[in-house]
Amino acid sequence: MLLKTFGWSFVVTAIGLAAAVLYGGWTAFGIVAILSVLEISLSFDNAVVNAGILKKMNAFWQKIFLTVGVLVAVFGMRLVFPVVIVAVTAKKNPIDAVNLALTDKDQYQQLVTDAHPAIAAFGGMFLLMIFLDFIFEDRDIQWLHWIERPLARLGKVDMLSVCISLIVLLITSMTFAAHAHQHGGAHIDKAQTVLVSGVAGLITYLIVGGLSGFFEDRLEQEEEREHEEEEAARRTGKNRSAVALAGKAAFFMFLYLEVLDASFSFDGVIGAFAITNDIVLMALGLGIGAMYVRSLTVYLVRQGTLDEYVYLEHGAHYAIGALSVILLVTIQYEINEVITGLVGVVLIGWSFWSSVRRNRALAATEGKDVTSDKGAEVSSGV
Repeated sequence: MLLKTFGWSFVVTAIGLAAAVLYGGWTAFGIVAILSVLEISLSFDNAVVNAGILKKMNAFWQKIFLTVGVLVAVFGMRLVFPVVIVAVTAKKNPIDAVNLALTDKDQYQQLVTDAHPAIAAFGGMFLLMIFLDFIFEDRDIQWLHWIERPLARLGKVDMLSVCISLIVLLITSMTFAAHAHQHGGAHIDKAQTVLVSGVAGLITYLIVGGLSGFFEDRLEQEEEREHEEEEAARRTGKNRSAVALAGKAAFFMFLYLEVLDASFSFDGVIGAFAITNDIVLMALGLGIGAMYVRSLTVYLVRQGTLDEYVYLEHGAHYAIGALSVILLVTIQYEINEVITGLVGVVLIGWSFWSSVRRNRALAATEGKDVTSDKGAEVSSGV
Protein backbone atom coordinates (compact mmCIF):
# COMPACT_ATOMS: atom_id res chain seq x y z
CA MET A 1 0.00 0.00 0.00
CA LEU A 2 2.78 2.41 0.96
CA LEU A 3 4.84 1.69 -2.15
CA LYS A 4 1.78 1.84 -4.39
CA THR A 5 0.77 5.24 -3.05
CA PHE A 6 4.21 6.85 -2.73
CA GLY A 7 5.94 5.00 -5.58
CA TRP A 8 5.86 7.88 -8.03
CA SER A 9 6.99 10.28 -5.33
CA PHE A 10 10.06 8.12 -4.71
CA VAL A 11 10.79 8.03 -8.45
CA VAL A 12 10.41 11.80 -8.81
CA THR A 13 12.66 12.31 -5.77
CA ALA A 14 15.43 10.19 -7.29
CA ILE A 15 15.15 11.94 -10.67
CA GLY A 16 14.96 15.40 -9.11
CA LEU A 17 17.98 14.91 -6.85
CA ALA A 18 20.00 13.40 -9.70
CA ALA A 19 19.09 16.36 -11.92
CA ALA A 20 20.17 18.73 -9.13
CA VAL A 21 23.60 17.08 -8.93
CA LEU A 22 24.04 17.29 -12.69
CA TYR A 23 22.87 20.91 -12.70
CA GLY A 24 24.85 22.34 -9.79
CA GLY A 25 26.74 19.62 -7.96
CA TRP A 26 26.26 18.54 -4.36
CA THR A 27 25.46 22.07 -3.23
CA ALA A 28 22.44 22.04 -5.52
CA PHE A 29 21.58 18.57 -4.17
CA GLY A 30 21.43 19.97 -0.62
CA ILE A 31 19.34 22.98 -1.66
CA VAL A 32 16.79 20.80 -3.47
CA ALA A 33 16.56 18.46 -0.47
CA ILE A 34 15.95 21.39 1.90
CA LEU A 35 13.30 22.86 -0.40
CA SER A 36 11.53 19.49 -0.56
CA VAL A 37 11.34 19.26 3.22
CA LEU A 38 10.20 22.90 3.40
CA GLU A 39 7.35 22.25 0.96
CA ILE A 40 6.19 19.11 2.77
CA SER A 41 6.24 20.76 6.20
CA LEU A 42 4.37 23.84 4.97
CA SER A 43 1.78 21.82 3.05
CA PHE A 44 0.90 18.97 5.41
CA ASP A 45 -2.29 20.78 6.37
CA ASN A 46 -3.01 21.05 2.65
CA ALA A 47 -2.92 17.26 2.37
CA VAL A 48 -5.39 16.83 5.23
CA VAL A 49 -7.87 19.33 3.78
CA ASN A 50 -7.47 17.93 0.27
CA ALA A 51 -8.17 14.43 1.60
CA GLY A 52 -11.47 15.63 3.04
CA ILE A 53 -12.51 16.74 -0.46
CA LEU A 54 -10.86 13.98 -2.46
CA LYS A 55 -12.64 11.20 -0.55
CA LYS A 56 -15.88 12.38 -2.15
CA MET A 57 -14.50 11.61 -5.61
CA ASN A 58 -14.32 8.23 -7.34
CA ALA A 59 -11.12 6.40 -8.28
CA PHE A 60 -11.00 8.02 -11.73
CA TRP A 61 -10.90 11.57 -10.40
CA GLN A 62 -8.40 10.58 -7.73
CA LYS A 63 -6.12 9.45 -10.57
CA ILE A 64 -6.74 12.73 -12.39
CA PHE A 65 -5.72 14.55 -9.21
CA LEU A 66 -2.47 12.57 -9.13
CA THR A 67 -1.67 13.05 -12.83
CA VAL A 68 -3.10 16.24 -14.29
CA GLY A 69 -3.20 17.82 -10.84
CA VAL A 70 0.48 17.14 -10.30
CA LEU A 71 1.35 18.76 -13.62
CA VAL A 72 -0.60 21.85 -12.62
CA ALA A 73 0.98 21.90 -9.17
CA VAL A 74 4.58 21.23 -10.17
CA PHE A 75 4.85 23.05 -13.48
CA GLY A 76 2.09 25.58 -12.94
CA MET A 77 2.60 26.80 -9.40
CA ARG A 78 6.25 25.92 -8.81
CA LEU A 79 7.72 26.86 -12.19
CA VAL A 80 5.35 28.98 -14.26
CA PHE A 81 3.80 30.96 -11.40
CA PRO A 82 7.03 32.74 -10.29
CA VAL A 83 7.71 33.67 -13.91
CA VAL A 84 4.16 35.00 -14.36
CA ILE A 85 4.60 37.12 -11.24
CA VAL A 86 7.66 38.76 -12.75
CA ALA A 87 6.02 39.18 -16.15
CA VAL A 88 2.97 40.92 -14.68
CA THR A 89 4.66 43.09 -12.05
CA ALA A 90 7.61 44.12 -14.22
CA LYS A 91 5.41 44.44 -17.34
CA LYS A 92 7.60 42.05 -19.30
CA ASN A 93 6.63 39.36 -21.77
CA PRO A 94 6.99 35.75 -20.52
CA ILE A 95 10.12 35.08 -22.60
CA ASP A 96 11.94 38.08 -21.11
CA ALA A 97 10.80 37.01 -17.65
CA VAL A 98 12.30 33.54 -18.17
CA ASN A 99 15.55 35.04 -19.43
CA LEU A 100 15.63 37.31 -16.41
CA ALA A 101 15.08 34.35 -14.07
CA LEU A 102 17.99 32.47 -15.66
CA THR A 103 20.43 35.33 -16.19
CA ASP A 104 19.79 37.96 -13.50
CA LYS A 105 18.61 36.04 -10.47
CA ASP A 106 19.01 38.91 -8.02
CA GLN A 107 16.73 41.21 -10.00
CA TYR A 108 14.29 38.34 -10.51
CA GLN A 109 14.13 37.74 -6.77
CA GLN A 110 13.58 41.44 -6.13
CA LEU A 111 10.69 41.57 -8.57
CA VAL A 112 9.04 38.56 -6.92
CA THR A 113 9.55 40.16 -3.51
CA ASP A 114 7.89 43.35 -4.76
CA ALA A 115 4.90 41.27 -5.89
CA HIS A 116 4.57 39.61 -2.48
CA PRO A 117 1.85 41.96 -1.08
CA ALA A 118 -0.48 41.07 -3.96
CA ILE A 119 0.25 37.35 -3.62
CA ALA A 120 -0.19 37.41 0.15
CA ALA A 121 -3.48 39.32 -0.07
CA PHE A 122 -4.94 36.95 -2.68
CA GLY A 123 -3.85 33.77 -0.89
CA GLY A 124 -4.61 35.12 2.57
CA MET A 125 -8.20 36.00 1.72
CA PHE A 126 -8.83 32.71 -0.08
CA LEU A 127 -7.54 30.69 2.88
CA LEU A 128 -9.34 32.92 5.40
CA MET A 129 -12.65 32.18 3.70
CA ILE A 130 -11.97 28.44 3.89
CA PHE A 131 -11.29 28.71 7.62
CA LEU A 132 -14.29 30.93 8.39
CA ASP A 133 -16.76 28.80 6.44
CA PHE A 134 -15.50 25.75 8.32
CA ILE A 135 -15.57 27.30 11.79
CA PHE A 136 -19.02 28.87 11.34
CA GLU A 137 -20.61 25.57 10.28
CA ASP A 138 -22.61 23.66 12.88
CA ARG A 139 -20.94 20.23 13.12
CA ASP A 140 -21.88 17.07 14.98
CA ILE A 141 -18.26 16.54 16.01
CA GLN A 142 -16.54 19.51 17.63
CA TRP A 143 -12.94 19.69 18.75
CA LEU A 144 -12.57 22.91 20.79
CA HIS A 145 -16.11 23.12 22.15
CA TRP A 146 -15.58 26.40 23.99
CA ILE A 147 -14.96 28.27 20.74
CA GLU A 148 -16.71 26.15 18.10
CA ARG A 149 -20.15 26.09 19.74
CA PRO A 150 -20.64 29.88 19.96
CA LEU A 151 -19.12 30.39 16.50
CA ALA A 152 -21.50 27.79 15.05
CA ARG A 153 -24.41 29.78 16.47
CA LEU A 154 -23.00 32.98 14.95
CA GLY A 155 -22.65 31.14 11.65
CA LYS A 156 -26.42 31.20 11.21
CA VAL A 157 -26.05 34.84 10.17
CA ASP A 158 -26.01 35.01 6.36
CA MET A 159 -22.75 36.05 4.66
CA LEU A 160 -20.99 36.47 8.00
CA SER A 161 -17.73 34.97 6.74
CA VAL A 162 -17.70 37.31 3.72
CA CYS A 163 -18.32 40.35 5.92
CA ILE A 164 -15.54 39.40 8.32
CA SER A 165 -13.14 38.72 5.44
CA LEU A 166 -13.84 42.13 3.90
CA ILE A 167 -13.32 43.82 7.26
CA VAL A 168 -10.00 42.00 7.70
CA LEU A 169 -8.97 43.01 4.17
CA LEU A 170 -9.87 46.64 4.79
CA ILE A 171 -7.91 46.72 8.06
CA THR A 172 -4.95 45.04 6.36
CA SER A 173 -4.90 47.59 3.53
CA MET A 174 -5.03 50.46 6.04
CA THR A 175 -2.31 49.07 8.32
CA PHE A 176 0.17 46.56 6.90
CA ALA A 177 -0.16 47.74 3.30
CA ALA A 178 0.02 51.41 4.23
CA HIS A 179 3.38 50.86 5.94
CA ALA A 180 4.86 48.52 3.37
CA HIS A 181 6.83 51.38 1.75
CA GLN A 182 8.30 54.58 3.14
CA HIS A 183 7.53 56.76 0.13
CA GLY A 184 4.30 58.72 0.39
CA GLY A 185 2.93 58.06 -3.08
CA ALA A 186 3.65 54.32 -2.85
CA HIS A 187 1.38 53.93 0.18
CA ILE A 188 -1.80 54.42 -1.83
CA ASP A 189 -0.59 52.16 -4.64
CA LYS A 190 0.30 49.38 -2.22
CA ALA A 191 -3.02 49.67 -0.38
CA GLN A 192 -4.91 49.55 -3.66
CA THR A 193 -2.92 46.53 -4.80
CA VAL A 194 -3.72 44.69 -1.58
CA LEU A 195 -7.41 45.60 -1.80
CA VAL A 196 -7.76 44.50 -5.43
CA SER A 197 -5.80 41.28 -4.89
CA GLY A 198 -7.72 40.45 -1.71
CA VAL A 199 -11.08 41.00 -3.40
CA ALA A 200 -9.87 38.82 -6.30
CA GLY A 201 -9.03 36.04 -3.83
CA LEU A 202 -12.44 36.38 -2.22
CA ILE A 203 -14.24 36.29 -5.57
CA THR A 204 -12.22 33.27 -6.68
CA TYR A 205 -13.23 31.39 -3.55
CA LEU A 206 -16.91 32.30 -3.92
CA ILE A 207 -17.03 31.28 -7.58
CA VAL A 208 -15.08 28.03 -7.43
CA GLY A 209 -16.32 26.97 -4.00
CA GLY A 210 -19.88 27.93 -4.85
CA LEU A 211 -19.90 25.98 -8.11
CA SER A 212 -18.37 22.87 -6.53
CA GLY A 213 -20.83 23.02 -3.64
CA PHE A 214 -23.77 23.56 -6.00
CA PHE A 215 -22.97 20.55 -8.17
CA GLU A 216 -22.18 18.42 -5.13
CA ASP A 217 -25.58 19.19 -3.62
CA ARG A 218 -27.29 18.51 -6.94
CA LEU A 219 -25.46 15.20 -7.20
CA GLU A 220 -26.57 14.12 -3.73
CA GLN A 221 -30.18 15.05 -4.49
CA GLU A 222 -30.06 13.15 -7.77
CA GLU A 223 -28.60 10.04 -6.16
CA GLU A 224 -31.26 10.09 -3.46
CA ARG A 225 -34.03 10.46 -6.03
CA GLU A 226 -32.59 7.62 -8.11
CA HIS A 227 -32.52 5.38 -5.06
CA GLU A 228 -36.21 6.02 -4.42
CA GLU A 229 -37.40 5.93 -8.04
CA GLU A 230 -34.90 3.70 -9.81
CA GLU A 231 -37.30 2.23 -12.32
CA ALA A 232 -38.82 5.59 -13.28
CA ALA A 233 -35.33 7.06 -13.69
CA ARG A 234 -34.40 4.38 -16.22
CA ARG A 235 -37.48 4.99 -18.33
CA THR A 236 -37.05 8.77 -18.42
CA GLY A 237 -33.28 8.76 -18.92
CA LYS A 238 -32.50 10.19 -15.50
CA ASN A 239 -29.70 7.72 -15.08
CA ARG A 240 -27.76 9.19 -18.02
CA SER A 241 -28.20 12.76 -16.81
CA ALA A 242 -26.99 11.76 -13.38
CA VAL A 243 -23.76 10.45 -14.87
CA ALA A 244 -23.21 13.81 -16.61
CA LEU A 245 -24.01 15.64 -13.41
CA ALA A 246 -21.50 13.53 -11.53
CA GLY A 247 -18.88 14.58 -14.07
CA LYS A 248 -19.70 18.25 -13.51
CA ALA A 249 -19.60 17.85 -9.76
CA ALA A 250 -16.27 16.06 -9.84
CA PHE A 251 -14.82 18.60 -12.28
CA PHE A 252 -15.67 21.59 -10.13
CA MET A 253 -14.47 19.83 -7.00
CA PHE A 254 -11.22 19.12 -8.85
CA LEU A 255 -11.02 22.79 -9.88
CA TYR A 256 -11.61 23.81 -6.27
CA LEU A 257 -8.78 21.49 -5.19
CA GLU A 258 -6.39 23.07 -7.69
CA VAL A 259 -7.19 26.63 -6.57
CA LEU A 260 -6.87 25.51 -2.96
CA ASP A 261 -3.48 23.96 -3.70
CA ALA A 262 -2.40 27.16 -5.44
CA SER A 263 -3.26 29.21 -2.36
CA PHE A 264 -1.33 26.83 -0.15
CA SER A 265 1.62 27.10 -2.52
CA PHE A 266 2.07 30.84 -2.12
CA ASP A 267 4.00 30.65 1.14
CA GLY A 268 6.18 27.81 -0.17
CA VAL A 269 7.08 29.65 -3.38
CA ILE A 270 7.83 32.90 -1.59
CA GLY A 271 9.66 31.12 1.23
CA ALA A 272 11.84 29.30 -1.28
CA PHE A 273 13.47 32.60 -2.19
CA ALA A 274 14.93 32.72 1.32
CA ILE A 275 16.93 29.61 0.38
CA THR A 276 17.68 30.15 -3.31
CA ASN A 277 16.78 32.43 -6.21
CA ASP A 278 17.63 29.80 -8.81
CA ILE A 279 14.37 28.99 -10.59
CA VAL A 280 15.59 25.54 -11.68
CA LEU A 281 16.48 24.41 -8.16
CA MET A 282 13.27 25.95 -6.86
CA ALA A 283 11.16 23.99 -9.35
CA LEU A 284 12.98 20.74 -8.54
CA GLY A 285 12.73 21.07 -4.74
CA LEU A 286 9.16 22.35 -4.55
CA GLY A 287 8.09 19.87 -7.24
CA ILE A 288 9.38 16.93 -5.19
CA GLY A 289 7.58 18.26 -2.13
CA ALA A 290 4.36 18.71 -4.10
CA MET A 291 4.47 15.06 -5.19
CA TYR A 292 4.68 13.87 -1.58
CA VAL A 293 1.82 16.15 -0.54
CA ARG A 294 -0.39 14.64 -3.23
CA SER A 295 0.60 11.08 -2.39
CA LEU A 296 -0.07 11.79 1.28
CA THR A 297 -3.51 13.12 0.35
CA VAL A 298 -4.42 9.88 -1.46
CA TYR A 299 -2.94 7.81 1.39
CA LEU A 300 -5.16 9.57 3.94
CA VAL A 301 -8.21 8.90 1.74
CA ARG A 302 -7.50 5.22 1.11
CA GLN A 303 -6.59 4.46 4.72
CA GLY A 304 -9.67 6.24 6.04
CA THR A 305 -7.47 8.23 8.41
CA LEU A 306 -9.84 11.18 8.57
CA ASP A 307 -12.69 8.91 9.64
CA GLU A 308 -10.59 7.34 12.38
CA TYR A 309 -8.94 10.52 13.65
CA VAL A 310 -11.92 12.85 13.52
CA TYR A 311 -10.20 16.00 14.78
CA LEU A 312 -7.50 16.04 12.07
CA GLU A 313 -9.67 18.04 9.73
CA HIS A 314 -10.33 20.56 12.48
CA GLY A 315 -6.62 20.94 13.16
CA ALA A 316 -5.89 21.42 9.47
CA HIS A 317 -8.47 24.17 9.15
CA TYR A 318 -7.12 25.93 12.22
CA ALA A 319 -3.71 25.73 10.52
CA ILE A 320 -5.30 27.28 7.43
CA GLY A 321 -6.65 30.13 9.54
CA ALA A 322 -3.21 30.68 11.07
CA LEU A 323 -1.58 30.59 7.63
CA SER A 324 -4.03 33.15 6.26
CA VAL A 325 -3.18 35.53 9.11
CA ILE A 326 0.54 34.92 8.61
CA LEU A 327 0.27 35.71 4.89
CA LEU A 328 -1.48 39.00 5.61
CA VAL A 329 1.04 39.95 8.29
CA THR A 330 3.93 39.26 5.91
CA ILE A 331 2.73 42.15 3.75
CA GLN A 332 4.67 44.32 6.20
CA TYR A 333 6.66 42.00 8.47
CA GLU A 334 8.94 39.12 7.54
CA ILE A 335 8.10 35.82 9.24
CA ASN A 336 10.51 32.90 9.10
CA GLU A 337 9.21 29.91 7.14
CA VAL A 338 10.19 27.63 10.02
CA ILE A 339 7.62 29.38 12.21
CA THR A 340 4.97 29.04 9.51
CA GLY A 341 5.63 25.33 9.17
CA LEU A 342 5.74 24.72 12.94
CA VAL A 343 2.38 26.41 13.49
CA GLY A 344 0.71 23.98 11.11
CA VAL A 345 2.56 20.95 12.49
CA VAL A 346 1.69 21.86 16.11
CA LEU A 347 -2.01 22.38 15.38
CA ILE A 348 -2.33 19.17 13.36
CA GLY A 349 -0.28 17.23 15.92
CA TRP A 350 -2.51 18.55 18.71
CA SER A 351 -5.66 17.55 16.81
CA PHE A 352 -4.19 14.10 16.11
CA TRP A 353 -3.41 13.54 19.81
CA SER A 354 -6.91 14.73 20.74
CA SER A 355 -8.33 12.20 18.26
CA VAL A 356 -6.24 9.42 19.81
CA ARG A 357 -7.45 10.33 23.30
CA ARG A 358 -11.04 10.42 22.05
CA ASN A 359 -10.70 6.96 20.47
CA ARG A 360 -9.21 5.56 23.68
CA ALA A 361 -12.01 7.06 25.76
CA LEU A 362 -14.65 5.60 23.44
CA ALA A 363 -12.96 2.20 23.51
CA ALA A 364 -12.83 2.28 27.30
CA THR A 365 -16.49 3.25 27.50
CA GLU A 366 -17.50 0.45 25.11
CA GLY A 367 -15.42 -2.00 27.11
CA LYS A 368 -17.22 -1.05 30.29
CA ASP A 369 -20.58 -1.40 28.57
CA VAL A 370 -19.69 -4.87 27.31
CA THR A 371 -18.49 -5.92 30.76
CA SER A 372 -21.64 -4.64 32.43
CA ASP A 373 -23.82 -6.39 29.84
CA LYS A 374 -22.04 -9.69 30.45
CA GLY A 375 -22.45 -9.21 34.18
CA ALA A 376 -26.15 -8.61 33.76
CA GLU A 377 -26.48 -11.78 31.66
CA VAL A 378 -24.70 -13.84 34.32
CA SER A 379 -26.89 -12.38 37.04
CA SER A 380 -30.07 -13.09 35.15
CA GLY A 381 -28.86 -16.61 34.38
CA VAL A 382 -28.25 -17.27 38.04
